[in-house]
Amino acid sequence: MNKFVTRRDFLKTGGLAAAGTVVLPSMLSGCFSGPGASSPLDYQLSDYLNHFGVSTRIIMDVIAEGLSRGGDYCDLYFQHSINNSIGLEDNSVNRAFSNVSFGVGIRVLKGEQTGYSYTEDLSASSMRSAARTAANIADGSKGMKVMPLVERQFSNHYPINIPWEEIGIGSKIPLLQTINDKTFALDSRIIKTTVSFSDNTSYVLFANSEGVIACDYQPMGTLSASCVAEQNGKTEQNGYNISGRNDKELFSGTALDRIARESVESTVLLFDAVSPRAGQMPIVLAAGSSGILLHEAIGHGMEADFNRRGESIFSDKIGKKVAEPFVSIVDDGTVPNMRGSINMDDEGNETQQTFMVVDGILTSYLHDRISARFYNVDPTGNGRRESFRHMPLPRMRNTYMLNGPHEKQEIIESVKYGVYAETFTGGQVKIGPGDFTFYIKQGYLIEDGKLTRPIKDVNIIGNGPKVLEDITMVANDMEMSEGGWTCGKAGQGVPASMGQPTVKVSSITVGGINV
Repeated sequence: MNKFVTRRDFLKTGGLAAAGTVVLPSMLSGCFSGPGASSPLDYQLSDYLNHFGVSTRIIMDVIAEGLSRGGDYCDLYFQHSINNSIGLEDNSVNRAFSNVSFGVGIRVLKGEQTGYSYTEDLSASSMRSAARTAANIADGSKGMKVMPLVERQFSNHYPINIPWEEIGIGSKIPLLQTINDKTFALDSRIIKTTVSFSDNTSYVLFANSEGVIACDYQPMGTLSASCVAEQNGKTEQNGYNISGRNDKELFSGTALDRIARESVESTVLLFDAVSPRAGQMPIVLAAGSSGILLHEAIGHGMEADFNRRGESIFSDKIGKKVAEPFVSIVDDGTVPNMRGSINMDDEGNETQQTFMVVDGILTSYLHDRISARFYNVDPTGNGRRESFRHMPLPRMRNTYMLNGPHEKQEIIESVKYGVYAETFTGGQVKIGPGDFTFYIKQGYLIEDGKLTRPIKDVNIIGNGPKVLEDITMVANDMEMSEGGWTCGKAGQGVPASMGQPTVKVSSITVGGINV
């Protein structure tokens, strides 16, 4: 049986059949050799090879082509992604689409130089042609030997019960309608609600010239709501979302209630929001979503490519104090079902917990293959890419601060006048020096040790490494954000998550009113 289909035939057979349902060609839906492999959850390596219509012999031949001009290393990243999305607005489903992406990326390394090519045609001739393009990064003769492929297996950090491919649109629309109805019922000031749902599945097959071959099945679901409220001729808007590497169970139980309630409450609260005084003042970062500041202003500076090139302020800080002894920061790919979790990175390395800051000391950067070789350390499982069309880079996964010795209430009571920041939006960061500007979307004034009036759209200006130094208290209430965060870098976006306990920063510049 010929299991290969051309890209043209694939797209022809893989289009929309009806409202958000993808019909897969037989090569992708029925030709699986593993015993009892009736569901993607049961697939073995042989099923992934069949899924992409390749064999280990073909893969090794393509790798050999990639090394034919003297490259040090070659890898192949096969990916088949299926994305479905539906939206509800004005009490009716007004949009639905599906997208299928299918192909292989081929990378050749020569020292620190990278040659990259991809193809959506998985015929042996097309892949060899793409490999020759990537091989042009080198200009010598073939030298490296292709090692026989041996499967590398990993722990599963996102177990699910039902694949998204087996859940029809008829099971998804009620989720949107339920949230829509709940938001309007919660507050009479709500005049408009927009609800959206998306699910994504990726089949990944990886192989390299060092003899590694591995596969992964990656699910993702996201459900979000946005509300518009009106009061005395004034309107406000806000929203809430939940996302994770999970199946429909992620949105069962109290999740729908939480999305509706958080959307409504965070919107109507803005009617009473005020502006703080402008100037330098203490800021308390709430547990959970305010971890975006940790991610953007500090985490990116610890990605090893910026440090390898001497662009990050942390480039000479390994082994040195960067924070108080009660501050420890982790980037973790192993958190069960979290949006930023991965079983393997996009270079075939096992994910792990990477402790970047331990007891205030910078101990590790986040490495991909290139930076790990430069620093003579092991990769940390942070080589990630948006799709087979992109080369991997050092990227964060789930980045968070560990619990500290203080209590949340103790931290708030320690502030005479300052700001309590819950959510941020519209941030800009200069990765090298770590300078940032963020807008606090929602938070409160702290006056005489108490949370008083809500605030909104307040900008803060600071420097990430300086903020890290100025953390004076860390609570014991660490919380991960459950939102649908996507991290952007070098034109690529990858799923990420973040979190932290309640944290006090002694001083940040806050924009507000002059008094």
